[in-house]
Amino acid sequence: MEEQKRPVQGRRPAPKGQDLKWPTLHTENRKKTTGQQTASGNPERRRASSQAAPGGGSRRPSSGTAQGTGSRRVSSGTASSAGSRRVSSGTASSAGSRRVSSAQTQNAGSRRVSSGTASSAGSRRVSSAQAKNADSRRSAGSASRSVSPESRTSQNRRRNSGVFGQIIPGSALKHLGKDSQSSRNSSGARRRPPAQPVARVLFLLGPLLFLPLAFVYLELIFHIYMGLSLKYLPVYFFFALAAGVFLSLLASFFKQKVNFIITCVITGIFSLLFYIEILCKFILQQYFQLLSTAGTAANNKLTDYAGAILEGILKNLHGLVLMFLPLIFLLVFGRKLLSFRPKPLVFGGFTLVLTLVIHLVALLMVHLPWSGDFTPKTLYATDTNVDDQVEQLGVITMLRLDIKHSIFGASSPTISTDALDQLDQLNDAAATPEPTVTDTPVDTSPNVMELDFSKVENINDDVTWLNEYIQSASSSNKNKYTGMFEGYNVIFITAEGFSGYAISEELTPTLYKLTHEGFVFNNFYSALHYTSTSGGEFQNLTGLYPKAGNPISMTRTGELGTYLPFTLANELNGQNYTSVGYHFNGNMYGRDLSHPNLGYNWKQGDDVDMEKTQSGKNVWPQSDLHMVEATIDEYINQQPFNIYYMTISGHMPYTGGGNAMAVRNQDVVANLPYSQETKDYLAATYELEKGLTYLIQRLEEAGIADKTLLVMAPDHIPYFDIPVLEELAGQTFGKSEDFQYLKESSINFDVYRNSLIIWSASMEEPVNVDKVCCQVDILPTLLNLLGVEYDSRLMAGTDILSDSPGLVVFSSNSWMSDHGFYNRFTKEFTPAAGSTLTGVDQENYVSAMKTLVSCKIQMTPIIIENDYYRKLLG
Repeated sequence: MEEQKRPVQGRRPAPKGQDLKWPTLHTENRKKTTGQQTASGNPERRRASSQAAPGGGSRRPSSGTAQGTGSRRVSSGTASSAGSRRVSSGTASSAGSRRVSSAQTQNAGSRRVSSGTASSAGSRRVSSAQAKNADSRRSAGSASRSVSPESRTSQNRRRNSGVFGQIIPGSALKHLGKDSQSSRNSSGARRRPPAQPVARVLFLLGPLLFLPLAFVYLELIFHIYMGLSLKYLPVYFFFALAAGVFLSLLASFFKQKVNFIITCVITGIFSLLFYIEILCKFILQQYFQLLSTAGTAANNKLTDYAGAILEGILKNLHGLVLMFLPLIFLLVFGRKLLSFRPKPLVFGGFTLVLTLVIHLVALLMVHLPWSGDFTPKTLYATDTNVDDQVEQLGVITMLRLDIKHSIFGASSPTISTDALDQLDQLNDAAATPEPTVTDTPVDTSPNVMELDFSKVENINDDVTWLNEYIQSASSSNKNKYTGMFEGYNVIFITAEGFSGYAISEELTPTLYKLTHEGFVFNNFYSALHYTSTSGGEFQNLTGLYPKAGNPISMTRTGELGTYLPFTLANELNGQNYTSVGYHFNGNMYGRDLSHPNLGYNWKQGDDVDMEKTQSGKNVWPQSDLHMVEATIDEYINQQPFNIYYMTISGHMPYTGGGNAMAVRNQDVVANLPYSQETKDYLAATYELEKGLTYLIQRLEEAGIADKTLLVMAPDHIPYFDIPVLEELAGQTFGKSEDFQYLKESSINFDVYRNSLIIWSASMEEPVNVDKVCCQVDILPTLLNLLGVEYDSRLMAGTDILSDSPGLVVFSSNSWMSDHGFYNRFTKEFTPAAGSTLTGVDQENYVSAMKTLVSCKIQMTPIIIENDYYRKLLG
C-alpha cells in the first residue's frame, strides 16, 4: 500500500489544479561529502543518530543532513521528516519513513533506495529503474509544492489590493514590495514589511509619513517651548502637514539609500532652522526671517554675537535636543520602521494632490473669523510683523512667505485714512496747553514745504495711498526753539546697548550732566524694533520706523541708493558742513552703502585705527574713548562739522570676559552694591562715559563747546540683560519668563524708558519736556532746532518741542500717547493721569490712533522701494 502523503506544516495546500513550485535553495558552495561524513563516516555518531530517530522527540541538524520528527526540515533543496520524507544533498534519514541519498537510501520498516542497490528490513528491494521512478515521483511532488516567482508576484498583488493597492497600481507594487538585495538589513536578513495591512501601508509610505509628522512635531514643540499661544494650532498644523507632504517628494524616486539620506538632510535642515529661531529670540528678542538672518550672519561672520550665541546655546540645550529629536529618531529607528524604496511616478501625482488638499484646508483655517488687531489672514498677506507670523502661522510658513515675498514682493495692506479726520479735533478737545509768555512774537507756522503731489499721482497703488495719507496728516508747527542752534557744529552719537538706568551722578558725572543740564526728556522711550541696532539707528537718523521684516530698512536704502533728503548730513552738506561718520568695527548691516547714502564720509573697519591686543588682534569690543581720541583731530579744526559716532563698547555680552571694556573697568565698579552681572554692564558703559568726558574736554579746549550741539540716543536697551535693568531701576518689569524673550504682551513698558541727550554749553538752564517721545522724533526735532527747512508730514516722527501730540509706537504695535497707553494684546486702553477723554470720544480716539500708527509704520517701505522722496521733490 502506497504511503499516504500529508501536507507540509506551516504551508497552505496548493489550490487544486495549480502547479506550484517551492523555490529551491542552491548549495553549490557546500561540499556534498559533508552529509556522508556525518551519517556514515563516524560510526558512533551514526549509531547515536539511529537511536535518536525512532524517539521522534528530537532532531539533530548537521551539515548536509536534516533530521526531525513530525516536522519538516529544508536543506539544500531537500526536506526530510519522521513520518514523511527527509531529503539531503548528501543523505536523508528518518525513522518510519524513507532515507534518500545520491548513493544510498535506507528506511527502517519501509524502503531503502540506492542508485545501484535497494534494500529494506523485511521488505522489498528496488532496482535502479525503480529508484529513478521514485526520484521522478519525488520531483513531481516537489514541483507541485513549489511557487514560481510569477505566482508569488500575483499573491503579493492580492495581499496589497487593500488601501495601498487603491493608491498604487499592481504594476508598481514590485518596486515597493520586491525582495531585493537592497531590502536586507545590516545582518544580511531580509527586512519584510509588517504583515498587518495598515502597518504595511505605513511602512511603505516612508518619507510621506515621516516628514509631515516631523514638521507638525517641530511646530507644536516650538510653540510650547517658546510659550506661544496654541490658539492658532489649526493654522500651523495644516501648513506644517502640507509642507512635509510636499517635501517628501524629494525623497521618493531615488535609490533606497539616497532617499534615506535626503530625508535625513531635510529633517536636519528644518530642525536647525527652528533652533536658530530659538536663539534669535533668546539673544535678539526677535524672530528673524530666513533671508534677513542669513544676510546679517554672513555680513559680520557672527563675530559680534559669538559670545552671546554660545551663552544662548548653553542655556537652551534642552531646546536643542527637542528640535533635533526627529532627526535622532530617524537615524536610530528610521530604516527599521519605514521603507525608503523608490516609488513609481504615479505616487508623485498622488502626493501633489494630497499637498494641494491639505494646503487648501490650511487656507480655510487662515480665513476663519479670528479676532484681534492682527489675524492669520492679515499676516499671511504681508511680509512684516515676523513675531506675530511665527505665533499665528508657524515658523515654516513665516520662512516660506519670506522667500515668496523676496522674489515676488508683498502687497501692502489698504489702510483707510478716514478716521484721521477727527483726530485733530479729539486732540484739541483733550489738550490742556500751558500758557506761554514771550517778549517777542513766535512764528508758529507749519513746518511744511510747497509740494506738487501730481508728480507722483499714477505710479502705483502704494504711492497713491501714501499721497493721500501725507496730505491728510497733521504737520508740526514752528516754535520758540526753531533755529536755536542754527550754524552750530553737530556731534550725534548712537550709543550701543545704552540705558538711562545706568546713569548716576557718582559713577557717570558727565552723562549725568548732559542729561540734566540740557533738554531733559522725562518720557523718552527707545522701543526695540526689528533688527535692534540697525532698526534703532534707522529711527535716529531718518525719522522713520523700520520695516518689521525683510528687507532690513537701513540696509535697503544703501542697496537701492534711496534718496533721503532730510537726514542731518544730506541737509547740512548743502550748508558747507563737513560730515563724517565713524564706527570702530567691521562692516555690519551694509553700512558701507547705507551711511554714505545718508550723506556721511563713512569710516569703519580698515579705514580707522582700531585698538589692538598684544597679539595683534582687534580688541573686542573697541573702546569708545579710543574712538574719540583717534578721530577728533580729523574734524575739530574743520568747522562747521557734522560728526556721527556709532559706539561699540556697550555691546553684549558683558559677563564672563566677553566684553574687554567690562574687564578693563572692573576696578571702577568693584565696590558698587550690585550683582556681578550688573557691575559688568556698568563697567562696559563706563567706557562711553570716558569717551564723552574726553570729547567735551577737547571741545572746551578748542573754545567751541558753546558752538557745538551734542546729541546722544541709544540704539536699543540692553535687552539681553533685563535683570540688570531691574536692579538698576529698583523695580521689576515682569515675570522672568516674560522678559527672557521680552514678551510685550505681559511686560512693563517702562523697561524701554531711556535718556535722550540734546545739549550745548550755550544753554544757560535746562528745559524739561514731559511729552512722551521716542527715537523717530529726534530728527525732526534737530532739524527745527538747526533752522533747516523740512516737511514734517514726510516723516513718522514729530518735533518734540512743538505743540504736536506725543506718540511712541512699540514693536508689537502697542502704543503710548499723552492721553494713555493702548495694549494691542488685551485691546485695552489705559488713560493717562489728567486725560479728559471718556466714553465715545475715547473709543473714537483709540480707533483713530490705531489707524495713525498703522500709517506711520506702513509709509517706510513705500518710501524706500519707490524712491518716493526723489520723485516728489526732484
